[in-house]
Amino acid sequence: MFILDEDEQAIRDTARGFADEFLAPNALEWDEQKHFPVDVLRKAGPLGLGGIYVQEDVGGSGLRRLDSVRIFEQLATGCPAIAAYISIHNMATWMIDAYGDAAQRDRWLPRLTSMELLASYALTEPGAGSDAAALSTKAVRDGEDYIFNGTKQFISGAGATDVYVVMARTGAAGARGVSAFIVPADTPGVSFGVNERKMGWHAQPTRQVIFEDARVPTANLLGAEGDGFRIAMNGLNGGRLNIAACSVGGAQAALDKTVPYLAQRQAFGKPLLKNEALRFQLADMRTELEAARTLLWRAAAALDADAPDKVELCAMAKRFATDAGFEVANKALQLHGGYGYLAEYGLEKIVRDLRVHQILEGTNEIMRVVVARAVVGAA
Repeated sequence: MFILDEDEQAIRDTARGFADEFLAPNALEWDEQKHFPVDVLRKAGPLGLGGIYVQEDVGGSGLRRLDSVRIFEQLATGCPAIAAYISIHNMATWMIDAYGDAAQRDRWLPRLTSMELLASYALTEPGAGSDAAALSTKAVRDGEDYIFNGTKQFISGAGATDVYVVMARTGAAGARGVSAFIVPADTPGVSFGVNERKMGWHAQPTRQVIFEDARVPTANLLGAEGDGFRIAMNGLNGGRLNIAACSVGGAQAALDKTVPYLAQRQAFGKPLLKNEALRFQLADMRTELEAARTLLWRAAAALDADAPDKVELCAMAKRFATDAGFEVANKALQLHGGYGYLAEYGLEKIVRDLRVHQILEGTNEIMRVVVARAVVGAA
């Protein structure tokens, strides 16, 4: 797992090359202008980044989750916000691949894996965040359609993407009453709220998705009625790993900026890098990232193997890596002093972008609930 062979190195290097060429040079400008670079995302498709762990018969790369976390770490060194959106696109695309019927896979996946179409994941609602099973958006059967009414909140890419994997209530209260649907953005009755003003992730839009008597064909039901919550949670296992990898990559970029800065910055007659106390901080930062990366790879291997403890391992990795990533990036900003607070150095953007990783894909408090449930159940 820890020594990459030639193929694994090539996969990693392809992702890093894309980040270095297309993301890193533009990240600060996109952040400042709140620009979602659809043209650049289209370039990711031919490299296989639009369907990383989607089957090859529909244009996917057919890679492992272990490959994907390495890919997202490298992408995030260029821009955590865009890397995180690519993660969300992959999660939604995988859900169609894993749970869609032949007609759905053939219709949607070739254009999603190529990133001709972009996807979003729509679970959270204004009144249902961590308690996702309490969602209230309704899909009522009417002949050969479902009629949707309700609102989704905090949807990444909303208003700019083409396809939404939407969880809606088709039955009674609770998880068993939730179903999953493929909803095109141009469906009549679908509209979008204003782009939210956020602390970070400025390079991707976050909006409400609003359904007002929107008709969605029954052919767009993903899986069977009542399967939606299970489908959503299974999608989140991989999403948690990917967002954790984005935290590791963003924090690694912050650490990589810090060492040369301390080497050239003089204080009290010598480079800051000569200060042993600062060296100890760098050692701790490096150790935290390596521990996060190791747990992340362990969890990804468990998900690949469909191991019995895959859910709690994904939760552990998400909690640990997103906490560690934010702390390392924040320390890197501190080590830059006042310059770290300036936008042009890129540190404050990384800190802002990584902060939300501790909240989305299940808050880190909920990750502790998942892990604790496994611990107690094993007692």
